[in-house]
Amino acid sequence: MQVKVLVVDDSSLMRRLISRLLEEDKEIKVIGTAADGLEALQQIKALKPDVVSMDVEMPKLDGIATLRRVMRECPVPIVMLSAHTHEGARATMEALSAGAVDFVPKPSKSTELPVMVADLKTKLKVAARVSMRRVARPVLPPRSTISRETAPPAPPKVPALPIRKQRNCAKIDLVVIGCSTGGPAALQQIIPFLPANLPAGVVVVQHIPVGFSKSMAEHLDKKSGITVRHAEEGDEVKPGLVLVSPAGYDLSFKAKGSGTAITLSNQGAPLAPGGFRPSVDWVMKSAAEVYGCRAMGVLLTGMGRDGAQGMLAIKQQGGPTMAEHESTCVVYGMPKAAVDLGAAQKIVPLTQMAQEIQSIF
Repeated sequence: MQVKVLVVDDSSLMRRLISRLLEEDKEIKVIGTAADGLEALQQIKALKPDVVSMDVEMPKLDGIATLRRVMRECPVPIVMLSAHTHEGARATMEALSAGAVDFVPKPSKSTELPVMVADLKTKLKVAARVSMRRVARPVLPPRSTISRETAPPAPPKVPALPIRKQRNCAKIDLVVIGCSTGGPAALQQIIPFLPANLPAGVVVVQHIPVGFSKSMAEHLDKKSGITVRHAEEGDEVKPGLVLVSPAGYDLSFKAKGSGTAITLSNQGAPLAPGGFRPSVDWVMKSAAEVYGCRAMGVLLTGMGRDGAQGMLAIKQQGGPTMAEHESTCVVYGMPKAAVDLGAAQKIVPLTQMAQEIQSIF
């Protein structure tokens, strides 16, 4: 069965080009287009597409305002097209927070359009299969209402599902959180609920295009009591600090005095087919090697298998591991791979993940 797509873009040329290139895929059918947000709302209600491709920057009603109205009035999976600028990246984080399933950076040159559309095809097909009840996320309180000493109240308790008894070190010094599709929104249900005095450092590994990870870190920091920063070469892993892995780099850990520091490498180097940079596997395996049982692995929503082997490495060292429950995953791929491999000691709904992380300490 073909995926029915609505293409929303204020440029008539982009609407034509994107529609034509999408329909080269026999599994995709473009059933309509819209030039602005108001027209998009009308077309979504009339045509009932499986998924929408939507530009962030549009007249009359921009992409984010349109997205919020769609989520209220006629929920449907949306993949955003984002400008590759700092402002575009910030707007993209707002869109993902408001309910967009995923995004694709717009090309800076016309020659890059086919590559962008190829990425868009994949993400539209994935988004079309997403349940909207898993995309909708509660809005968290603004940073001004959050104490730097204590996290905001956690959501109602949903029991975690233990798989096997954990073998924990007496002390956990590092939490590695890995995610992909649906990750930016899922992280907003974890990071802002962690207290500023968390007795361990946190490293976030999110599959995201180059140029967008810094804006994600800034977005999380504004919503959180705990400090969130975009990781840089030589940064020390410290309690109460969340470091977001920079897109396009491999991130590893190395001893630095009595502590541990971040090292970044391989920017621009060719990737193996199906590989990622940053890779959750890479970061978790480095954590297992350097921290041993003092590392904890957490795997959230995402497509594919990245993180399963890395989480297994942490578990084999005696560190605690947990994967997001299928019921709250936008895409139950990465957590499922870890569960199937026997790498996840607990399966935890997203609403309870922050509490489960804190319960380790």
